[in-house]
Amino acid sequence: LTKKLHEEVKEFTEQPNLEELADILEIINALAEILTADIAKVEDIRKQKALDRGTFKDRIFLEWVD
Repeated sequence: LTKKLHEEVKEFTEQPNLEELADILEIINALAEILTADIAKVEDIRKQKALDRGTFKDRIFLEWVD
């Protein structure tokens, strides 16, 4: 699945669209299941990380820390 994820991300990078994004999400769902979680648990973790560290919504990226 990780190889497939890399493949789908590459496809999305080359041609960003909702169908490619859906393929990525399908793989993420499968990976979560393998880790004995569901997408809701992953979403809870994502929300907590967003509160702690911020999001990419404004497209601001931390490149380094001293």
